Amino acid sequence: MRPFAFILLFALALRADEPKPAAPAVPAVKPDESHHVVRVNITNQNWDFMRPWGKRAPFSRRAVGPVLAGGRVLVTAELVANATYIELEMPDGSGKTPAQIEAVDYECNLAVLRGDDAKFLKAFQPLDFTEAKVGDTLNIWQLESTGVVLSTAGPLTTVEVTRYPNDDSSFLVYRSTASIQFRDSSFTLPAIKNGRLAGLVVRYDNQSNSAEIVPSPVIRHFLKDADKKPYEGFPRTGLLFSNTRDPQFRRYVGLNGNGGVYVTEVLKDSPASKAGLQPGDIILKLDGEPIDQDGNYVDPDYGKLALINLISTKHFVGDAVKFTIQRDGKLQELTVTLTHRDVESYVSEPYVIDRAPKFYIMGGLVLQELSRQFLKEFGNDWQKRAPQELVYLDRYQQDLFADGPKKIVILSRVLPMPSTLGYEELHQLRVTKINGVELQSLADVPGAIEKPENGLHKIEFDADPSVIYLDAASLRADEEALAKNYRLPATKRL
Repeated sequence: MRPFAFILLFALALRADEPKPAAPAVPAVKPDESHHVVRVNITNQNWDFMRPWGKRAPFSRRAVGPVLAGGRVLVTAELVANATYIELEMPDGSGKTPAQIEAVDYECNLAVLRGDDAKFLKAFQPLDFTEAKVGDTLNIWQLESTGVVLSTAGPLTTVEVTRYPNDDSSFLVYRSTASIQFRDSSFTLPAIKNGRLAGLVVRYDNQSNSAEIVPSPVIRHFLKDADKKPYEGFPRTGLLFSNTRDPQFRRYVGLNGNGGVYVTEVLKDSPASKAGLQPGDIILKLDGEPIDQDGNYVDPDYGKLALINLISTKHFVGDAVKFTIQRDGKLQELTVTLTHRDVESYVSEPYVIDRAPKFYIMGGLVLQELSRQFLKEFGNDWQKRAPQELVYLDRYQQDLFADGPKKIVILSRVLPMPSTLGYEELHQLRVTKINGVELQSLADVPGAIEKPENGLHKIEFDADPSVIYLDAASLRADEEALAKNYRLPATKRL
């Protein structure tokens, strides 16, 4: 499984003012490709995880959204992340209407919108779906300022399963080579095959002319889930495995033939765990599909693909999947009932979007819960630039915290105050205890600070300094001045 590293599609200009809703208009649509797509205008405002009590400056994005059956418009989840205003616009700019998010999934990077005016898309024709294979020609659609579709053709070069940007989950991906020109509506672009929607372009590298596309099988899965309420998301099994290429290892575990992968970890309370899968099991088949020594199966449409595609794209939450395994040299069959893993169940959450970050300011000490969203504040190469201790905790959270805590509480920074004098340089440290109370999450902090020891708050870390002391009376005295001096709208959000 290759790490996810791509260049953002295009640079987009910041705009501080939110667009004003315009009176809906429904002009006639020209009899060309433009009657399948609309412009989508978004105003976003992200939370500032370095100053979790506030937000960053608003900015705007524009995209080209394919029109689907039922008066819906498809876009990427990235486009609508932390959106404060959404509107649909005619291809030629002749009319607009506000829109709302009907369903969004940040793991598969897809969202479906619906305009407030049900008549706005009346003249448009919904796009049907199609799948593509390596060698097929895909046309990437953009819009000229006049509303005419600019179509750029390129071959589909690769179909593979890879990790998506916001989570640890992996899905099917198309890759195409095409020389896409810059347009102001370029954040999400339809990929078309023979007049049908094959996918959405979500990344473009203008040096290699390589486009990454969320393919129609993933889109169809998302839309089928979106029709159900509440939205359930994509399923998982909750296990990790390694290949069995080493012939000596295969002899050691008693594997004959060329297939099978070795289960290295089964997550606690996961579908795999509940079904009885154990570390050391050899997975030979999934739903009757043979699994090779690298964890691939032969897909009838795309050829060799990673076995996770059988779970994430071929099945839905609640489906029962038959695993054929080898354990202690004997064949067994186990049935795994698939579920979705909620993002808030992670110790370090892979993304925190459309909701405010939690924080607690204790006399100037800014306490937060570690998340990958926090680490991404250090830039695109956050894996190198962020504090390596925190990157390590996020990366290996399954191994380090299998039995707790629920969340990792960190001291992100210190706001200088009399009560924290001398501690201004402390930052990015994991807080393990306050007044002897082991922190399972940020929610434990208010109760812990009610129990000072001899008038002092004892705060313990898992690194140097291992412990600091704060005067409880000074903290209480600083509380009002803290909010006033730093213009804080609140000193906590739990």
